[in-house]
Amino acid sequence: MLKNRLKSKNLILASGSLRRQELLKSLGVPFEIRLKKIDENYPKHLKRSEISDYLAQLKSNAFVEELSLKDLLITSDTIVWYHNMALGKPISKDDAFQMLQKLSGKTHEVITSVCLKSLQKEDIFNSITKVTFKELSKEEIQFYVDNYNPMDKAGAYGIQDWIGQIGVTKIEGSYFNVMGFPIHKIYSQLLKFSEEL
Repeated sequence: MLKNRLKSKNLILASGSLRRQELLKSLGVPFEIRLKKIDENYPKHLKRSEISDYLAQLKSNAFVEELSLKDLLITSDTIVWYHNMALGKPISKDDAFQMLQKLSGKTHEVITSVCLKSLQKEDIFNSITKVTFKELSKEEIQFYVDNYNPMDKAGAYGIQDWIGQIGVTKIEGSYFNVMGFPIHKIYSQLLKFSEEL
């Protein structure tokens, strides 16, 4: 269904994330990957989804001048929101350890924003999932930091990784949103977007 709707479009995913690439692939639509290095800074007054919305649009704007009439670009950004503060990707293993200590035994929000952009229009939307961790021991956190790759993940963890399997006790909302790509919303918004082009 979606494939037919988009057959006249060239779908572009601007993300190096293997998780996002796999999830978009699962929709059965052909797409290409384009990458650019983006300085992911945002105004400090922004809160919660304002941050991820801003960054998803910032990433999208970097491609504007090279889009053709057939192109439909997807960009996204994920943050972890905890205690009125955004947790992005850790800058070191120590930073990752400290982030996971903060999240241990607590509930936080994972917010992913997506920007769909063509030369004709733009659509920005987001999804919010609440995630609760059990009390994680220092040994469990250290094992995860040492044996997995927390450095490329907001909040220093991947829910599909070992720490998500042993540590997450409750999820309210989309699991795939926590992976960084709310595929249910992307599917419905792509359908809507294609109708309006």
